[in-house]
Amino acid sequence: MTSPTPRPAPLADRSEAVLSRLQLLVTRKLDGLLQGDYAGLLPGPGSEAGESREYRPGDDVRRMDWPVTARTTTPHVRRTVADRELETWLALDLSASLDFGTGQWLKREVVVAAAAAITHLTVRGGNRIGAVIGTGGGASAPARRWRGGPPPAGPGVFTRLPARSGRKEAQGLLRAVAGTAIQPGRGDLGALIEMLNRPPRRRGVAVVVSDFLAPAEQWARPMRKLRVRHDVLAIEVVDPRELELPDVGVLPVVDPESGELHEVQTADPRLRQRYAEAATAQRATIAAALRGAGAAHLRLRTDRDWLLDMVRFVAAQRHARTRGTTR
Repeated sequence: MTSPTPRPAPLADRSEAVLSRLQLLVTRKLDGLLQGDYAGLLPGPGSEAGESREYRPGDDVRRMDWPVTARTTTPHVRRTVADRELETWLALDLSASLDFGTGQWLKREVVVAAAAAITHLTVRGGNRIGAVIGTGGGASAPARRWRGGPPPAGPGVFTRLPARSGRKEAQGLLRAVAGTAIQPGRGDLGALIEMLNRPPRRRGVAVVVSDFLAPAEQWARPMRKLRVRHDVLAIEVVDPRELELPDVGVLPVVDPESGELHEVQTADPRLRQRYAEAATAQRATIAAALRGAGAAHLRLRTDRDWLLDMVRFVAAQRHARTRGTTR
């Protein structure tokens, strides 16, 4: 008598197991390396007094540190750091193009992993974190409680998860993100980002996680508008097959958003070269649009250690923030 074929675990159980491993991985890599700074991932003005540094032409004279200036006989200004009660919002693109991957991870898995790392970095000290999730274009869903599990997601629905503080609430947010099912159809990245602009919120950090494959003119303006009020971090998720084609003969390719099937003859070296050149130009356009919007840009790949890339990026950002300070 043969034993029955084991059934795959339910989506909620698999998501819970993945989140548990992610939490352990992120905690091991980040704890002790980046602790002690609750001011966020990106540099920006704030109201809390920081260290003093020497005056430079163009500095605001209203921030002159007169006691240090009198003591050292050299003009100094007082630096300010962001408030400790930081509000962070995630815009997570889970459209059909993210349900793809040829490396160690699917692109959607990298999105969830990046959300877990950002949450771990910002949830301390009473900070609040919320998210908007896009699985396709259309009207947004009203804000709702998410501590009990994943929100309902359907075609043409954006889901808003209200910003709350506390590790328990943050874990509930991550469970909701991981349990969101990717829906067919093209997403609207511009509309997703615009949800962070309305209603207006107190100054904080906005993190947009996407592959940014939508035309830049669709999302560049909302990104610039977002940067006016918030520090913006754009996390671009990339798969190596989006950058170059392998030489594997006839390759059937399906557009995950439209469902169209194409057969590509990858044995043609000129085709592979044109593909690589077009991909390079596309990534350069994305980088230029993000740079023009004033957003910090982090690229994560499905075939690399995404957490190591994130640690290096955050360390570089914090080093840039403290450069030139005097103790």
